[in-house]
Amino acid sequence: MLLTQLKCTGSSASAFNGARDGFVARKPMLQQPVSLQVRATTSEQPSAGWLESVASKIGQVGGYVTGTKPNGHATEFVAGGDMVTYYGKAVIMKKLKVLDLMDRIADIQDDASELLGGKHVSVQLISAEKDPNTGKALVSSEVNFDGWVKIFDALAAEDLTFQLKFLVPKSFGVPGAILVKNSHPNEFLLEKFTVDLPDKSTCHFFTNSWIYNTDSTGEGRIFFRSTAYLPDETPDTLKELREKELENLRGDGTGERQASDRIYDYDVYNDLGRPDDDPALKRPTLGGNPELPFPRRMRTGRPPSNTDPNCETRKSKGPFYIPRDECFDRTKMSDFMADGFRSIGHSVKSTVESLITKKTEFDSLKEIHTLFAKKGHDVGGINNVLPEMADVPKCDQHPMVFLEEVLRPDGKTAHPLFYPLPQVLQVDENAWQSNEEFAREFLAGVNPVMIQLVTEFPLKSSLDPAEYGDPVSAISSKHIDGQLDGLSVEDALAKKKLFVVDYHDAYLPFVARINAQKNSATYATRALFFLRDDDTLKTLALELVLPPKTPGGEKISRVFTPPVDTSKTDFLWECAKVHVQNNDITAHQVFSHFTNCHAATEAVIIASNRQLSKLHPIYQLMAPHFKCTLEINRQARGSLISAGGSIEQHFTTRAYSLEMAGVHYRETWTFETQALPKDLIRRGMAVEDPSAKHGVRLVVEDYPYAADGLELWEAIKSWNTEYVDIFYKNDGDVQRDVELMNWWSEIRNKAHADKKDAPGWPELTSRESLAEILTTLQWIPSAQHAAVNFGQYDFVAFMPHHPTVTRRLVPEEGTEEWQEFQRNPEKFFLSTISNIPSTTTAMSVYEVLSAHSPNEEYIGQRDPHWTECNNVRAAFKRFCGKLSEVDRTIMARNENPKLKNRLGVVQMPYQLLRPHSVPGVTSMGVPNSITI
Repeated sequence: MLLTQLKCTGSSASAFNGARDGFVARKPMLQQPVSLQVRATTSEQPSAGWLESVASKIGQVGGYVTGTKPNGHATEFVAGGDMVTYYGKAVIMKKLKVLDLMDRIADIQDDASELLGGKHVSVQLISAEKDPNTGKALVSSEVNFDGWVKIFDALAAEDLTFQLKFLVPKSFGVPGAILVKNSHPNEFLLEKFTVDLPDKSTCHFFTNSWIYNTDSTGEGRIFFRSTAYLPDETPDTLKELREKELENLRGDGTGERQASDRIYDYDVYNDLGRPDDDPALKRPTLGGNPELPFPRRMRTGRPPSNTDPNCETRKSKGPFYIPRDECFDRTKMSDFMADGFRSIGHSVKSTVESLITKKTEFDSLKEIHTLFAKKGHDVGGINNVLPEMADVPKCDQHPMVFLEEVLRPDGKTAHPLFYPLPQVLQVDENAWQSNEEFAREFLAGVNPVMIQLVTEFPLKSSLDPAEYGDPVSAISSKHIDGQLDGLSVEDALAKKKLFVVDYHDAYLPFVARINAQKNSATYATRALFFLRDDDTLKTLALELVLPPKTPGGEKISRVFTPPVDTSKTDFLWECAKVHVQNNDITAHQVFSHFTNCHAATEAVIIASNRQLSKLHPIYQLMAPHFKCTLEINRQARGSLISAGGSIEQHFTTRAYSLEMAGVHYRETWTFETQALPKDLIRRGMAVEDPSAKHGVRLVVEDYPYAADGLELWEAIKSWNTEYVDIFYKNDGDVQRDVELMNWWSEIRNKAHADKKDAPGWPELTSRESLAEILTTLQWIPSAQHAAVNFGQYDFVAFMPHHPTVTRRLVPEEGTEEWQEFQRNPEKFFLSTISNIPSTTTAMSVYEVLSAHSPNEEYIGQRDPHWTECNNVRAAFKRFCGKLSEVDRTIMARNENPKLKNRLGVVQMPYQLLRPHSVPGVTSMGVPNSITI
């Protein structure tokens, strides 16, 4: 046994001895245990005999006694000996009922357990020093959270502070951990815990955790001090606790998880379907098979469905399990719910009108504009103006966050019936339609990670010709001759002037099935571009492909080129364009956004909690990049990506959306290409160049996503390199770190089990390789997610610009559709894309998904007490300074008229990778983690 007990008297000692669960020795280590701490309060007046009894014990061991002043208040004085007092402070929040309101019933239950059952919340200090007599850890007396019962608890949730005193020997040293026991029936949040030492220093502990009743488990909760130790450098007194804690977090892989569990384990995505409700809602499992591999999700242990043993049931009480500490905090949850409530309000006007008139289709583009607040009345936008990063103010949190955010979101007054005007419409409401903006957004829009260099022409497919026909693209030289600024196709290839966004192979195997669904009509698309001398892209041609009707037959390919006359809208060209944009927005949502960011990060979070102790420096480095992700992912599984969910209802791919994601992961995902420089090189958008600023040279110099991203990548990597070098003195230290090696092995072999034998996994053998791996793992949930998430509303909320649904194919001459198109081209165009209900629903979702919370934690922001290492603090300060430089660089680029892709004709600055933001929908700001 590891710990030595310093106090074992009275009823509390008896309870403690009976439930020490392997953390504390079962027998008192002192021959004659004595109380090392006594207290008196105004409600417990000590008698003279009681004081005499205390005095006799003090004579044996030294310490302090508690007497009374004439007014009855307690006073303390030192009575000699070699004991000292440590002063603790705990900040807690009681159980919540809903949103910002405290659970009054739970509070009464807990108060009753205090008053009637003598059950308390208590804490003990665990020293990092050994008892010289036993070689075990010293443990302080058990101290209760006195004053838990309050006559008038606030209605709203509030932080409660408890002052605690611990009497310990002078040899106790610095506490390395605390042991917290909760004998109340309900959980509470231990937000902070600190201990003031006699030398005036303060110890901070890693807490911010919900503590459930520990009597039922027979275990208290261990929290470590906010210092970092490599496994072989951990004080002996903490090693067993470190290992035991990891065992608890890993669990044994069995049973259905309960809300009070803290277990992290893996499972495949076998819970997206609902076959018990409807056979049509059966969905294939993602992960665990070579055809549809996928990163692993959090295991819930729910039983199988009745009709499909391979599908986990969704019929269970409560939401999907995640450890309680992974849930949104109160402010985040209240803001999230307020955003949803407010956004639904924005759709009320159109919903009511549709119900009254039975109208579900838009008659004109102008009708869509009426959904938005007018210029001057739009209080949702910020007109692209923010203070510099260092000047962004911290937001005070109103105790009733939900009401505050509904009535005055992000400090503004929202229009209750109109959506905020998207930035893409704020300067020119028609510029979104231009071919220049269509091309620019593949470099600086919501999905700037798909464009790639053309290395051979004509373009070719890698799909099996026996199944999908001739692999050669229908786009030929005749479509683009004369459009290459005097160059031949061969010259344009040699000069790296041709680029493509190619969804042919990702979509074609699914097109027939997608089009067999109700209200879905799509193509497999390609968009070809030419790079002008001013670094802007010129749209050359669009290819829309339908699969052959018989295996190996002739594909149906249509090629469209931009109209010569741009003085009026060519709606045939617009119909072709929206099919490309629809392919792109769907790929954005299920490939770039969910799979590569959300799902990939969830797998890493599970591995990190299973293999890295809270004491490990790498866990402490990575912790802010994990916040809230499991919560938003479970909500996505619950209503967004599941069978019949929002994606299936409001995206053209419908039931095949996530199946396509599995194929995309199979065909494209490697670990190394999740790193920005490697990804740019893979797509031909950059070449390695040791003389270049970031070691790579961009092929398109004015590529805003890549240019800004490389600045952030370099800052993050520099920070990681410094951090790694502080804790690992040489490469051998990395190789000898057992926890670290297990962590990296688990990320590859369990978190991404289906890809463990794929190329692109770096070997973790050095400090340099560790820094590179850490940079990639931080890049994904921070900058990469910010780049594809927070521009969704401003780029996509105006539905004709990026429709989530295409319901009709492009009309062909000689058909009834062609005649309909000729009669009213604009109305046919609108009938091709999302209708009124689908549009407003998607707009509401985008408004919520694009908003920053009032308590968002951005890159370069952390609790000031997250580390006690001065070298780490200094390195982190340098990192923050580099982020400020990045912010200034981005602003300067947006003001440079030579960089035409920064604003485009819509005059919307590319700011998605500016490090910080104010709350709300701003199209900027890089949170540490995926919080939405």
